[in-house]
Amino acid sequence: MTRAFWLILASAAGVHGASLAADSARGTRLFETLSCVQCHSINGSGGKVGPDLGRRIDRAFTPATLAATMWNHAPAMWSAMKERSVQAGNLDEQAAMDLFAYFYSAHFFDRLGDAGRGKQAFNADHCVECHGVTGSKGSEEKTVVPLPAVGRPIELVDAMWNHAATMKAEFAKRKLKWPELTSQDLADILVYLRNQPATREQGVELEITAGSNGAALFASKGCQACHAGGLGAKLKGKTLEDIAVDMWNHAPKMAASAPELSTGEMREILSYLWAEQFFEDSGNASAGERVFVAKQCASCHKEGSGPAPNLVRLGKTYTGATMVSALWHHGPTMLNDMKAKGIAWPRFEGQEMANLIAYLNSGSRGAGAKVK
Repeated sequence: MTRAFWLILASAAGVHGASLAADSARGTRLFETLSCVQCHSINGSGGKVGPDLGRRIDRAFTPATLAATMWNHAPAMWSAMKERSVQAGNLDEQAAMDLFAYFYSAHFFDRLGDAGRGKQAFNADHCVECHGVTGSKGSEEKTVVPLPAVGRPIELVDAMWNHAATMKAEFAKRKLKWPELTSQDLADILVYLRNQPATREQGVELEITAGSNGAALFASKGCQACHAGGLGAKLKGKTLEDIAVDMWNHAPKMAASAPELSTGEMREILSYLWAEQFFEDSGNASAGERVFVAKQCASCHKEGSGPAPNLVRLGKTYTGATMVSALWHHGPTMLNDMKAKGIAWPRFEGQEMANLIAYLNSGSRGAGAKVK
């Protein structure tokens, strides 16, 4: 199955163009070259020493949750690798982003959907009256499958946004109520559609640019007139499917007709508004400072406490991926140092990791800043 995912993340300071590209195809190869596949399989393909990661997708992962899971697993992983003489390889920040992109393409960050519920929603919300699953319902209606948007989140957002104006007129003509969706509804519908024979092997393809034209498009398309304060904070922690639902539900409430956006324009706007948000995750810096102390991070990573750097003052941006890269490079040495000091290896819940990331990023935003 081919999965191409391009993600360009702008810096947390909001300087678009200072970006890091990530590609799920490279991430797929990394899963093999880093020897993950020797112990782990995904949906039955791979090693049997560790758990099948495909069966863990229903755990509502966020980037921070995934980073916490990998962190907690690390000592056992290093031990297993040592027993099998497996070399760790390199996982710098670029490679970590590629690996996270692979996990995104493998649906790790999707809301768990149900095909049965999806079929019901597809019928109950009147989608089936115009859109056929395996064939067109009429000369002007579109076949849902195999629409590329089913497996391409940016195109999905764009299609739902542009389709809203036509749908609004069609529903008015048929005297039907506008079908508001929840994120769960769309997750169910997508699982239903992705399990049709024509789309089963499509995979997910997602390309995000640096978003350099996003701000200008956001203004020229009239979005800024109503959303003067921006939408960045409201999109934090949301998947592109969540955004598709929000835009769909918002469309009939707009005072003016929704501006049509090409896929390229939608990609630019979403890159500008969303890309830098997602992998940083949502956390509370004040709570993260307490985690930093409680998990004994401060015993090494604080000024005057030892040779390790003060992470808050490094002035860099932390995400779930950068935490995994740091773990990969420094974790074994850190584990030995902690054993020498009689300190237990810290374990994290997903929200604890999100809060810790928010605290580490607070150096450039002001100590104690709350990130939502």
